[in-house]
Amino acid sequence: MAAKKIPLRSEVNSGDKWDLAPLYENNSEWEKDFEKLKSSLNSYDRYMNRLAESPEIFLELFEFDLETGRLLEKLYTYSHLKNDEDKTDSEYVAMHQKISMLYTSISEKSSFITPEIQSLSGEIIENYLSHEKISKYRYAIEKIIKFKPHTLDGEKEKLLSATSDIAGSASAIFSQLNNSDLSFGEITGDDGITNELSHGNFITFLSSQNRELRKTAFFQFYDTFDRHKNTIATSLYYSNRADWIYSKLRNYSGCRKASLFKDNVDETVYDNLCETVKNNLKPLSAYLDYRKKSLNLDELHIYDIYVPLVKEIEFSMSYDEAVETCIEALRPLGNEYCSILSDGLKSGWVDRYENKGKRSGAYSSGCYDSNPYILMNYNEKNIDSVYTLIHEAGHSMHSYYSCKNQDYVYHNYTIFVAEVASTFNEFLLTRYLLKKFADNPQMKKYILNREIDNIRSTLIRQTMFAEFEKITHEYVENDRPLPLDAIRKEYRKLLEIYFNGSIVIDDILELEALRIPHFYSSFYVYKYATGISAAIALGKKAVENKNNEIKSYLDFLKLGGSMDPLDELKTAGVDMSTSIPVTAALEYFGELVDLLIKS
Repeated sequence: MAAKKIPLRSEVNSGDKWDLAPLYENNSEWEKDFEKLKSSLNSYDRYMNRLAESPEIFLELFEFDLETGRLLEKLYTYSHLKNDEDKTDSEYVAMHQKISMLYTSISEKSSFITPEIQSLSGEIIENYLSHEKISKYRYAIEKIIKFKPHTLDGEKEKLLSATSDIAGSASAIFSQLNNSDLSFGEITGDDGITNELSHGNFITFLSSQNRELRKTAFFQFYDTFDRHKNTIATSLYYSNRADWIYSKLRNYSGCRKASLFKDNVDETVYDNLCETVKNNLKPLSAYLDYRKKSLNLDELHIYDIYVPLVKEIEFSMSYDEAVETCIEALRPLGNEYCSILSDGLKSGWVDRYENKGKRSGAYSSGCYDSNPYILMNYNEKNIDSVYTLIHEAGHSMHSYYSCKNQDYVYHNYTIFVAEVASTFNEFLLTRYLLKKFADNPQMKKYILNREIDNIRSTLIRQTMFAEFEKITHEYVENDRPLPLDAIRKEYRKLLEIYFNGSIVIDDILELEALRIPHFYSSFYVYKYATGISAAIALGKKAVENKNNEIKSYLDFLKLGGSMDPLDELKTAGVDMSTSIPVTAALEYFGELVDLLIKS
């Protein structure tokens, strides 16, 4: 039987692609804005060394810089979305490189602004902030002042800005290798059809009831990383090394401190997360032991933990059905929220299906002057795709409300709060599905199983990733080599701690550390874990809605980046500076495990 091939981009139906026309009708329109932005670069020069002259000059520069950033963001968004449609399309690879270079040039030209603002006396700053047209930028300006100990003089800032694209080269190289050049071969599924094994369908094969198929897919997938392990390990080392060099140059005591500083998040939040999770792993062990017994296995391997425990149910849901399901699940958020989202998901927000060369995984993106856009690789045979859709929809609606309710300067919320909106939606989806199938014990068990696996992967697994990041960055901070053997050793230690003897750890699983794209965005993954903890807390309150919690939650979505993230969450009703929400989420996880075992 002929292999079922992943379609080329040109073979995908237009209705299944996102509509980028609201950004730019065509590439020519993009080029016009590109040239316009490029020609405005030298306008920065007329403001240099003049910010102390008057509040009028200060305001003029501040707003010029915002306008420049806004157009740059629009150009960059279009190029990266087009580039992600097909990583092998040289036209869009070149376009993305082109705007990335202009981004670097703008960073160089504008690099004097921050140190010059920071050099102004407190008296001048307060005088400027007393002016009505400047006062609305108070929070943004105060954030700039906060970074004074970590900002260099103008020439040094210009130098650092000039190297920004080089600093991200390890990430860019890994992304190109991972998305374009790695080939995982072909594999024949349970249906007798031979498919290309890919990032998009890997978990689908691991969800098969056929253990030999799961095992084959697992080793075939990881054998590809095994053939490139030294190259990727080197890439990861230099990514961490770049983090450390830039942290030192900016006078931070460590990479993690540098990463958390911008969100005003104390390192104790990170440490509390790791320690709280490690101290509450008994429910995970109970779940994995139950899984081993349910599957009638003598040994449980990692390729055994994705298969649904309810064998009789074969999941299938088209994209259109998934949209309707998501909208019904989100009804507690009100008609406005659901109507806006429904229209977007059906008409141009989402690039739905996998095609050759398309970026793996899923994300929500966009800019102040565009719709929110969702990239995904929807698979109707995998319930995870439905959860991915509602997850990214949470990001997109967060962006929608932020842009509608904040000026450009404050529209961009931090990732720390972003993961709350997405996992909050997942919480509501599980609640809806459990209610919908309340009279169907097998389906109810299936959904419980799925939610347990979701919390395991989002809270517990991401915390393990977070600990790995902390450990590997400490290697480079202490001038210790980080070769492949050290990466494997440290990752295996964590696998042994977190799984605590509940699974057999195959040696090749140590290479999982080499395939996580988020490791190239340092200290990002912990936000998934804090996000789901906050989302569970807020979700429980929202479904009860005793004190108008729905309104508080929607108001939270409208805040954008107008406050520090921990303060924004406090206004929504959860305090992430304590370990209480994490403990509560783990208790909820334990409750679900108990329900599953008793079902």
